[in-house]
Amino acid sequence: SSRVELTRHLASYFSRNTPPKVVVNGSAIGFYGPHGDEVLDESSDGVTSFSHQLCAEWEGQAMAFEDLGARVCCLRIGIVLGSGGGALSAMLPPFRAGLGGPMGSGRQWMSWVHRTDLVRLILHCLSCEEVRGPVNGTAPEPVTNREFSRTLGRVLHRPAVLPMPGFALRLLFGEMADELLLSGQRVAPAKALATGFEFQFPELEPALADVLSANGNSANGS
Repeated sequence: SSRVELTRHLASYFSRNTPPKVVVNGSAIGFYGPHGDEVLDESSDGVTSFSHQLCAEWEGQAMAFEDLGARVCCLRIGIVLGSGGGALSAMLPPFRAGLGGPMGSGRQWMSWVHRTDLVRLILHCLSCEEVRGPVNGTAPEPVTNREFSRTLGRVLHRPAVLPMPGFALRLLFGEMADELLLSGQRVAPAKALATGFEFQFPELEPALADVLSANGNSANGS
């Protein structure tokens, strides 16, 4: 992976030059792999999967900065809600048309975070000396895919009852559909909360309403 290689090259460079005091490395909650309804904090083990292997290798390269005297935070980021791109932008067209709904069973968990809170959490990692190692970058209230769909429909004032069957997702996206779309992680930001971080958007509906009102991206906009 280019991400793993870039991190390795950075660690190698700083082994010969003055290293930073703090390193915040981007990772993902895909580290944990599928865990059903189990609540996952930073101490939870990962399940062998493509995403877990990639994230574990990426974090492993970042932790090399500890040998250089740096404090390292590996930010395991969930689904980022923000305007102008990302997963939410891809979901909006069918939901705006009243054709949205849950994916597969809808029981898979979606651990999300508002973009503003993610930026604030990065700053928290930089400034709070207590924070090190893996840090879950997700809001404290994860939801199932079914609840996410209902909430998005409610914010958009659209029905959200048409499911996307699992077999259709597998036809479109292949075997990766099972890992990326039809399973998920129920993640808790335990370390962030324990070190005094306060989320501006801990609940989904206000977070979606804020994102969709940004830059004129209103519920009834095109």
